[in-house]
Amino acid sequence: MITQPQQDAGAPGIICYQLTPRAVELRPGVPGRAWMDATQDSFAYRCLPLTIANACGWELVLPCEVVAEWNGGPAPADLKVTVTAPEWQEGRLAASHFGHGVLTFHTGYMFRTPPGISLLVRGAPNWPRPIITPLDGVVETDWLPFSFTMNWVFTVPGRIRMRAGDPFGFVMPVELARIEAMSPHIVPIDSAPEEAARYREWATARNDFTTRLMAREPDAMQQRWQKWYTRGTLPDGTPSPQEHRSKLKLKKPSAS
Repeated sequence: MITQPQQDAGAPGIICYQLTPRAVELRPGVPGRAWMDATQDSFAYRCLPLTIANACGWELVLPCEVVAEWNGGPAPADLKVTVTAPEWQEGRLAASHFGHGVLTFHTGYMFRTPPGISLLVRGAPNWPRPIITPLDGVVETDWLPFSFTMNWVFTVPGRIRMRAGDPFGFVMPVELARIEAMSPHIVPIDSAPEEAARYREWATARNDFTTRLMAREPDAMQQRWQKWYTRGTLPDGTPSPQEHRSKLKLKKPSAS
């Protein structure tokens, strides 16, 4: 009989079965990005959807530097992978398995999610890298009795370096049945008068603010941008009728 660790009532957990004595760090995603820090006045952080996406899952973190170089060929040997720490070499962390410029990482875990919940496995959101891109996958971790890999593919031949502490993967729970049950409906905005009125109120206020900002009016310059979404309010100041999140605080993995 297989038993699983106890989970808090009402708070389904993700069980991370560590497959070897040495496993990579699993940590909550963070909202910050170096390229966002580098934008003028850090304006990228004004986009709340970006920072929420950055933190909406758990990162799989490199324990050491990994260097990979692809010559453009189709064979696994055409991609050279160097793992700098001896304890993570010999394919324990990163290797070339599939050919065609695909770089493969091993997570070191077998994940188990509650019934009906899968894991979206991808690169850390909004963390771009030159010449290589992460491959997304959805894994049915509510039953799968083995682990999965995290894969990246070179877009052109070249050499990349991933630093210790960088995330090489990102996992986020998804409920496939709920997604399947949803059906998009395309309707004219005027068929919903209340929604149309709210949209036009926003569009008018937005255009007015942009015009005043371009004219460098003092009030607009001091405000810098309209913070309705960040604050979770409608343009008239009414609070959002639905729960609004300005940040996420995911739980850190615990050990048993």
